[in-house]
Amino acid sequence: MLFERNPMDITATEVSNIWASYLKNSMELRFFEYFFVSAEDKKIKKVVERLLHQSKKNLNQLEAFFKKDKLTIPIGFTNEDIKVEAPKLFSDTFILYFCHDITQLSLSTYPSALSECIREDIRDYFQISIEFTFKIQNEIVALMLSKGIHLKPPQIDIDDRIDFAKSIKYLNGFFGGSRPLNVAEIANISRIIHRAQFSKMVFVTFSKLAVSPDLKTHFSKGRDTIEKVIDSLQEIFKEENIALSSSGDFKIFDVEMSPFSDKLMMFFVNTCLGIFCFTMVNQAMSSSLRSDIILKLTKITNDMKKYYGKGLILSIKENWLEQPPQAVDRKV
Repeated sequence: MLFERNPMDITATEVSNIWASYLKNSMELRFFEYFFVSAEDKKIKKVVERLLHQSKKNLNQLEAFFKKDKLTIPIGFTNEDIKVEAPKLFSDTFILYFCHDITQLSLSTYPSALSECIREDIRDYFQISIEFTFKIQNEIVALMLSKGIHLKPPQIDIDDRIDFAKSIKYLNGFFGGSRPLNVAEIANISRIIHRAQFSKMVFVTFSKLAVSPDLKTHFSKGRDTIEKVIDSLQEIFKEENIALSSSGDFKIFDVEMSPFSDKLMMFFVNTCLGIFCFTMVNQAMSSSLRSDIILKLTKITNDMKKYYGKGLILSIKENWLEQPPQAVDRKV
């Protein structure tokens, strides 16, 4: 049913952002519910509890937006997508890495949502969400450091001179004529590698848990694809003799009952692993100047596009891809 809107009604951009935020928080809530039950470390459990509370609070606010503007509330994820009574799957430190990864996604999406929205109540929602995420991530990082599990970027000796590129050879990365990596390139490559190590273990876990044979195969291919990313980028550091901290404590336990539905795992892969992957790689490409690095990142992007494209096709095939609101078809 159509109804008239006035100039102060919600915009398409705002609908898009609150829709995406609802699905994201709905997904996160299910993971946090399970993590809260399975976490044993008191400090980690407290972090999960705060994230769980915030997700519930966010969903209530988002539902209020949908009702106020007479929009259909998304289905998202329900109790059917999680089994909180399932045995412990992840070590407590892996749970903490998981929480850190989810906050990273929030910090890469919420600021752009805030900048795009104009309605005061929706801007307030994203502003509060950003402030909470900054605060809780500070606590997560501090907790990781106290436990000695935070994956730090490389520490290197830095030339203290101010200098300028003398020729286009500065851009060369091939045939032995490459210059040393600059700090932006080191930072972005190490960031991608550390994220890829986490992603690999998620794929390993999900490939074991998935019920659908198609999803088992898809998650296994994701593991192989991300392994190639790690090898490709670590090769750069090996050639430069730059040490990178090893992967984290991504310990998983064998369980007979999966705590997560196939739908929930696929959505996490397509959003948290997928969207954040493209964000990181694009940032690395925009700040990298050596031609060999750009070539490697371009190949990674193309491979990721193919992989996550197949993930979307699988989601449609399984009837899991919930369509955002769309404009009335005026072409008929």
